[in-house]
Amino acid sequence: MTDHSVSNVVDLFTGEPIETSASRRFIRLSPELDGLEMLYSNSSSGSDLYSLKILCWGLKANGEVVGLVPWLNAIVPCPDIKDPLDGRFEGYYDPGIEEIFHDAPIHKIVELETAAEYFEFENSRAEEVMQEIPDTIGTHGVFMDAQRENLTLTEVVSWRLYANGDIHGMLIDHDNVETTPVLPGDHCLYPAQEAEGFRYFFQHHIANKIKSEDPEALAAIAALVTSP
Repeated sequence: MTDHSVSNVVDLFTGEPIETSASRRFIRLSPELDGLEMLYSNSSSGSDLYSLKILCWGLKANGEVVGLVPWLNAIVPCPDIKDPLDGRFEGYYDPGIEEIFHDAPIHKIVELETAAEYFEFENSRAEEVMQEIPDTIGTHGVFMDAQRENLTLTEVVSWRLYANGDIHGMLIDHDNVETTPVLPGDHCLYPAQEAEGFRYFFQHHIANKIKSEDPEALAAIAALVTSP
């Protein structure tokens, strides 16, 4: 099996290996299809925990496997969510058996390592698309116009992994649709994070509240998108 371990770069003072950005980049994704979730807390939650559906599992070049969720304006490794105010990762959760765990499931680790070994190729072009997976959790992108007066919600079709490890949510450019349904890899898709007016990602339950003009949801999203 391919070795994705970190190179022998060490800190001059501690003698410990240094993880480079290249070693932390994602090289392979696997969609989460069994409903596993991420648990998180924040400074106002007390002992309560909140959950988000995991979008996928990602294999880094250093061999680490982590769950990924759309979080604010990016897709983020669950263990990296550490802000007491916005949210702090508390573990993974299997709602089917009500089990909390902190490491990626072994079947996902095996799947990702096997796939990475099979599909691995060297590529120096950062913009090369390595993989594209469908969005299976109803993610929406939230946009605001230049005057900060109007909100637009757009469904994310897929997530595209580039050779440099970046992961972008892909939206439909309806002016360029030639065939339907629009599927991952279609030429009419464009990355949300690079689009003018893009602010945040939300999963479907929040997006549906915004669409139904739920007062609390509208007040929360207004506070978010109008902040500097």
